[in-house]
Amino acid sequence: MNLLILVVDDEPDVEALFRQQFRRDLRAGRFAMEFAQSAPAALQQIDNAGDASLILILSDINMPGMSGLELLPKAKAVRPDVPVIMITAYGDANTKRRALENGAEALLTKPIDFGALRSQIDSCVERAVYSSNTP
Repeated sequence: MNLLILVVDDEPDVEALFRQQFRRDLRAGRFAMEFAQSAPAALQQIDNAGDASLILILSDINMPGMSGLELLPKAKAVRPDVPVIMITAYGDANTKRRALENGAEALLTKPIDFGALRSQIDSCVERAVYSSNTP
């Protein structure tokens, strides 16, 4: 089973950071990561996920054009089964409330606590593996 995590962030260095943090998992084929630098590109990738099992969407909130908060309900409409974790540099109460009300599983603040993110990803991987082994 090909498990896929989609990371949406307009900052170009985010891809290198995530690939570095999860290099062992990626090398071992535990899951794959794809990257989109805008919300419209992310929606296209969600539509094109095909036979890959999309298990998690990680999205920055502050992006030019369509924000992560605008992407969230659109992504949930297409794939209501996929958890979405929002990432922001500004973790104020209003932003957190809006994200959770619109279906986000969690809100992480930058700099990202990769230990906390890893446990979220492990949980998504376990759920996907369990559901694929359950008739």
